[in-house]
Order: sequence, then structure tokens, then C-alpha cells
Amino acid sequence: MELNSERVVATLDMSQTKNTDAEAFNSDGEYESLPPHASVTTHMTAGAVAGILEHTVMYPVDSVKTRMQSLQPDPNAQYRNVYEALKRIIQTEGVFRPLRGINITMMGAGPAHALYFACYERVKRSLSDIIQNGGNSHVANGLAGSVATVLHDAVMNPAEVVKQRMQMYNSPYRGLWDCVQTVTRTEGIGAFYRSYSTQLTMNIPFQAVHFITYELMQEQLNPQRHYNPSSHIVSGAAAGAVSAAITTPLDVCKTLLNTQENVALNSMNISGHLTGMANAFRTVYRLGGLPAFFKGVQARIIYQMPSTAIAWSVYEFFKYFLTKQQLEHEAGPGPL
Repeated sequence: MELNSERVVATLDMSQTKNTDAEAFNSDGEYESLPPHASVTTHMTAGAVAGILEHTVMYPVDSVKTRMQSLQPDPNAQYRNVYEALKRIIQTEGVFRPLRGINITMMGAGPAHALYFACYERVKRSLSDIIQNGGNSHVANGLAGSVATVLHDAVMNPAEVVKQRMQMYNSPYRGLWDCVQTVTRTEGIGAFYRSYSTQLTMNIPFQAVHFITYELMQEQLNPQRHYNPSSHIVSGAAAGAVSAAITTPLDVCKTLLNTQENVALNSMNISGHLTGMANAFRTVYRLGGLPAFFKGVQARIIYQMPSTAIAWSVYEFFKYFLTKQQLEHEAGPGPL
């Protein structure tokens, strides 16, 4: 039987194309490098899943952080450390109390992180092409993280306001919608964005440091940029710890603006509602001096390290998995 030479050449060409497109995934199941650009849909889907898991898994610690940042807490809500706080909250307020407000966080985290990661990847790629001819540029990483933060916080800020009010000790709200309706009725829609400028002032440097640290760690631990779960976890944890420690003073001010602590504000004869970063800084300093700016720093680091480790490992996995599925679909079945 004679072989048709054109058919053999075509078959070989198809096989080579498939191998090139799917080079990220070898036959031994080892993790290899992905193609340089995944689709926007892939970034958004992976980002949404990562955001929801990041915020929900560590939510009880986030509740503790909010309480430990209280400037003048109720005597029953003064805690020495994260473990003692969680233990006391569960014993005195119920096992589900640390999860109060998690529903609004889940509703906000999905779309916020979808925009966040998609914007970061797109801006990082565009700036890297300009600054370093497509190479890894830390300036591009920092700027991309800053731009992505503006979109992320626009979606997430109202959820943060509701979440933190429901996390506080003796929160007067019966539930999510009661909180939304009460705040809207008594303080107006603007209350949900009262801390937006503060949030951006905090999160832009936070995310700039976060992304620069993550990409720097990846250069050291994973220079070939393969899908490598352990490197994503370690890099994410390091990025979370460094950025959290640096921006804790801004987070304390944000918490004050979000919660409008009545006890603290009344003690300073502040009527109405506290607004603006400058006012928040002055109030924090007058109430507790410089140490007040680092209230809850332990809880913030403990929260951010695993949170960012979870976010990056989940994001990188889903980006890897979804891109793999897309390549296999585009390659089609192999030649018989």
C-alpha cells in the first residue's frame, strides 16, 4: 500500500501545531509554562473564583481584625490576640458570629476580583511592552496593580461598609438588607463611598507593593514562569505580609470611616459623620497617638498572608486549567 505524501505532510503539520499550542502541558503531567497571553474571559473567571475563596476562607480573621482596630472598644470586645478574640466571640456571641456579613462580601468579591485581575493582566502587558519590550517590568507591575485597584474598590467599597458595620461588637443591624436600608435612610447613598478615597489611598500603595513583591518573588522562585503551586503560595504569602504591614495605618483610618465608631467620636465631641482621610488621621492620632495607627496589625498580617496565598494559587490554577481546556479544544482531536 502506498502512502499519500501530501496526507503525511499535512498530518505532521497538524501534529506539530498541536504540540506547539499545547506545549504548556506535557505527557508526564508536569507543570509547564503557559502561553504568554490568556484570554480576558479566563482572567475574569479565574479572578472571580480566587476573590470569593480569598475572602470567605479567611473571613473570621477579617472579623477579628475589624474589631481589634476599634479605637475605643466596649470592655467586652477588647482582645489580646487573634486566637483569644475568635474564642471569646464564639463562646459569648455564637459560633456563627465571626461569619456575620460574609454574604455581602461574597456578592462583592466575585465581580470586583474579575475586573481586578483582568485589568491588571491587560495593563501590565501593555506597559511592559512599552517600558521593557515585553519583559517583566516592576514599574509596569506596580502601575497595573494601581489601575486595577480603582476598578476593584469601586465595586467592593459598598460591600466593605456593610461588612464592617455588621462585624462590629453589638452591631445594631438585624441582617444585610436591614444594614443597607438603615444606612441609606439615615446617612444617604454617599455613606457607601465615604471611605472610597481613603480606600484608594490605602489600596493603591498596598496593591503596588503587593504586585511588585509577588512578581519579584516569582522571578526568584519561578523564573521560567511555569505553573508551580508552591511558588505561587509562597510568593502570595510574602506579598500579602509585606503590603499589609506597610499599609496598616491607612486601614485603621478606613475602618474608622466605615464604622463611624460612636463611642470614639462622642468622646471627642464630634457630631455628625466623620469624613475624609485628613480628619480620620487626626482623629486616630488624638485618640491613641502613633500606636493607634497599628491597632490590629497582627490580625491584618495573619489575615493577608493566607488570603493572598489563596488568591494567587487559585487564580494561577484556574488560569492554567482554563487555558489548557481552551488549547485542547482549539487543537481538536489528534490524527487517527
